[in-house]
Amino acid sequence: MGEQSRAGQAGFSRQDLRVEQTEDAERVSSFLEDRLYEHNSSAIGKDDGRLFSRVVRDGSGSIVAGIAGWTWAGACEVTQFWVSQSVRNKGIGTMLLQAAEEEARARNCTRVLVKTYSFQAPTFYQKHGYSVQHVIADFPEGHRYFTLMKAV
Repeated sequence: MGEQSRAGQAGFSRQDLRVEQTEDAERVSSFLEDRLYEHNSSAIGKDDGRLFSRVVRDGSGSIVAGIAGWTWAGACEVTQFWVSQSVRNKGIGTMLLQAAEEEARARNCTRVLVKTYSFQAPTFYQKHGYSVQHVIADFPEGHRYFTLMKAV
């Protein structure tokens, strides 16, 4: 069945559709994430997805490090991980990564996935038991993009 026919079944024709630019990328991204989660959960029959986050604050209450991600269907992905230059090499990153792994285990996840650039922290993850699953060269140009995973 052609695109015109499929669009017509939904009560409109392709001529009724248009691609438009939006100024609210965060809202659109959140909307799309929700729709993808609905589809994926329905596809595999698992709807236990939850976000997680941990932060480290200094004496004044400012966030100096943090980690965030999600768990779903026995999998965990760390999507954001940052440590301020002022507190690096003090074990803060290790504490946060261990906290994320503990959260993953508590939610019955068996693997944790992370993504990082060559100029960020691939060796940090490898030092903590993560193995390289995939590397994309020149992304961005002159650098590499790593996907790493660890069984927990």
